[in-house]
Formats: sequence, structure tokens, C-alpha cells
Amino acid sequence: MSIDLFKRREVETKFVAVEKINLFYNLFTTLLIIIFYNRLNDPQSMLMGRFFILVGTFTLIYIYTKYPSRFLVLVRMVTQMFLLNYWYPDTFEFNRIFTNLDHLFAATEFNIFGCQPALLFEKILSGDFWREAFNMGYWLYYPMTATVTFYYYFKRPDRVEQCTFIIMASFFLHYIIYIFLPVAGPQFYFPVIGETAASSGVYENIGNYFDLHPQISIAQEGKGGLFTELVNLAQSAGERPTAAFPSSHIGVSLVIMILAYKGNKKLFVLFFPFFILLCCATVYIKAHYLIDAIAGFISGLLTYYISKNIYKILFRQA
Repeated sequence: MSIDLFKRREVETKFVAVEKINLFYNLFTTLLIIIFYNRLNDPQSMLMGRFFILVGTFTLIYIYTKYPSRFLVLVRMVTQMFLLNYWYPDTFEFNRIFTNLDHLFAATEFNIFGCQPALLFEKILSGDFWREAFNMGYWLYYPMTATVTFYYYFKRPDRVEQCTFIIMASFFLHYIIYIFLPVAGPQFYFPVIGETAASSGVYENIGNYFDLHPQISIAQEGKGGLFTELVNLAQSAGERPTAAFPSSHIGVSLVIMILAYKGNKKLFVLFFPFFILLCCATVYIKAHYLIDAIAGFISGLLTYYISKNIYKILFRQA
């Protein structure tokens, strides 16, 4: 289907679907800031960030009313999706006020498997080849998301709003969990208690440790390789000691795979090996416990169907 990106179109002042879900999340978290105002580290900055997001959103809508085109619709959608780089680390500003729960999740992991898979996996498949392969899968999470979005925009324009809404809503449903469930994952927790304790099943309750020590811990720092370094850069820019359970990397990637399958089965087949690498990588690079990864499959299915049904209700589309 040929699309003229810059062809003028009838002005539509309504919000596109991803703007609506972003505005809802903005409002929801603003209310949380008001509720927890005296317990948050810097609520003024959080409120200011939300104000600028609102201004930016309405500015783009205003520009669109003056120069309506499919290109500006794309800009509006991509801008809202790009804001995930702000919303993800923002979850830490909320859950840092709660008591850390990693000791419970690490103990559950040990009780189920009799070991810590996040510690053993890298030792079993050691070496640059495996490290690069798994990190490639982990990093391709971002290009896969972008590819599905652009595929729907150019090839399935009648479904692009639904596609982007489902992706964004799936992210936000995970983020709401992270706000109230302070689990940092082995990448952050094990360095605090020590690898010996982690291997032997001794899991200290560290309370509000990460509230006082929010420093980023990069488990693979200095281990080289292109994709390893790309993952390290991504984590350095946006990672926080938060968002371990369930794994949104797996959950949202499963949503992407479902959308790819429904949009173009060849795209699904192309993504599939990288999806498998990504799932393995979440444990391999110590970003998640294995139970986080398993829960990610469940949360991915749930958020897909919840998001799809919310879209149907809001936009009355099958």
C-alpha cells in the first residue's frame, strides 16, 4: 500500500490512541505523587516532568491541526512511545519508598530450583560467543518493537493505532506492577548480599537499601563485545534497581511477537530466534530471576488481551 507521508489530510483534533494511554498514565502517576508527596525523593521534579510531557503532547497536536499529514501522525505516535525512556526509570522513584522484596524472590527461586540460575547460566555457557548472542537478543528488543510499529504504519495503517495502543498499554500495565512491587533482580541484589550468600541460599532482607544506594550496577561491565556494550549503554542510561518481576522484556516481547504473527507471519519467523535469545538473556545477564522470566510469559499474554479489550471498549473496534 502506497502512502504519501506529507499529503495533507482532513484535520482531526482528536487524540491518537497512544496519546490517550499516555495521558491516562500521566494522570494516574500524578495522583500517586500527590498521595506519596512527603515520601518521594524529588516530587517537584516528577511533577515538572509530567507538565512538560503534557505541553509537548498538546504542542504536537496543535501543529498537526495546522499542518495535518500522515507524517505528523507518525511523529505523534513515535514521540509517545519514545517517552517510555522517561516512564521506565520513573517507576523507581515510587517503589524506592517501599521495603525491598528481593530476599523473598531469591529465596523462592532457590527453593524451586535448588540453585540460582542467574549465577549458573553464565558459567555453563561462558565465553564471548554466548555472551554476544544473548546480548544481541536482549538488545534487539528495541529494534523489534520499532519494526512492528513501522510495519503496521506502512502496511496495515488501519490497524496501526490498535497496534501501538496495545504495545504502550502492555508497557504501562507492567510499570504499574513495578511501582508497587520493589524487586530489583539479581544484577542489583546479589552484589549487595555477596555471591557466596546468594549461591548458598542465604538471603538478607536489605529493607530500604536501594533508596539510599540507587547506583546503577552493570553486571557485564568491561566484558566487551558490540552487543554487550550496547546493552551496557542502554542499562547505564535507563536502568534502575527496579522492575524485575515480572520481566517486561519477555512480557512486552511476547506482545510484539503476537502482533508480528497477526501482521505478517514472515516477520514472526524472522523474530522468533531472537525472541528465544532475548528470553534466555534476561537470566543470563542477571537482569531477572528465572521466576521473573516465567512470570513474564504470563504477564505478556495477560497484558496483550487486557490491552486489546481496553482498545475495543474505548474505540469500539473489533
